[in-house]
Amino acid sequence: MPSNSSPVAEPVETPVAEAPVVEPTETRRTSSDGEKVHAALTRSSTGSADLRELESGLDSLQSDAVRKARVDWSRVLLPVAAVVVLIIIWQFYVSLGLKRRDQVPGPMDVLEQFGTLWAEGSLQEAVWTSLQRGLLGFLISVAIATPIGLLLAQVAPLRRAFGPLISGLQVLPSVAWVPAAIIWFGLTDATVYFVVFMGAIPSIINGLISGVDQIPPQYRSVGTVLGASRLQMAVQIILPAALPGYLGGLKQGWAFSWRSLMAAEIIAVGGTIGFGLGSMLNQGRDLADMTIVMSAILLILAVGILIELLVFAPIEKRLLQRRGLLAGSTR
Repeated sequence: MPSNSSPVAEPVETPVAEAPVVEPTETRRTSSDGEKVHAALTRSSTGSADLRELESGLDSLQSDAVRKARVDWSRVLLPVAAVVVLIIIWQFYVSLGLKRRDQVPGPMDVLEQFGTLWAEGSLQEAVWTSLQRGLLGFLISVAIATPIGLLLAQVAPLRRAFGPLISGLQVLPSVAWVPAAIIWFGLTDATVYFVVFMGAIPSIINGLISGVDQIPPQYRSVGTVLGASRLQMAVQIILPAALPGYLGGLKQGWAFSWRSLMAAEIIAVGGTIGFGLGSMLNQGRDLADMTIVMSAILLILAVGILIELLVFAPIEKRLLQRRGLLAGSTR
């Protein structure tokens, strides 16, 4: 007997779309190759295309690491090649015989004089004396100029009052202070250090003020919101943010202090003042010996270049890398 009840329809299961796999993302990626490797590793399924992409990314990362570890010989070879070219031009000019050899000595004559001065010990004494004076005078100048620069940068009335004077002192040639320093301090090391201070301090102050002027105003607002005092604002916020301009002032301050030191050593001779590179230069002039004069000039130039390459260049490079302004920067 047929039943009047209609068959109950079974519920039909509708396929539910799977939720897309959310790939984990890493913040602050340093290279697109690293993103490729990360994306390939975190996919739900790894096909042949993904494996190829993963291999390509790993190869690129490895090559980048090799490039960073490899020494950039061009930074060494190019300056050396430039020096060699200059020496060849120098020797060629001497060989023309346009000037007497006692007026324009050749490279070998100067090299021979280097050996004589080294054997006498005067070369080592001159370099050590000048380098010690220059570094000590510069460090004291930094200790004096940094708080003054921060104070002038933070207090507008003081900056309006003393800013033009600081700029004028920076323009004033340091050699102008030598006669006054001799009268005040006599032929002592105090004369040399005073001239170094007057050459370096204004440059460091102006460099720091320039760096402070370039700080975004949001930095000060954040410090104010966090309740920073004037001292905390200056030391913990303003000074670190002003480092690029401050570093430029330090480099210029070292250049001025080194030049001021040479001027003081050339003019202030005798007394208790030791024998420095400027004294060697003055000795060569008194003896009319151009080989001594050229030796002193080359040593003064070499010390200035070495301080720039060994001290300021690494600091500047590290600072720019930390701020992401150079390739391969570390954040």
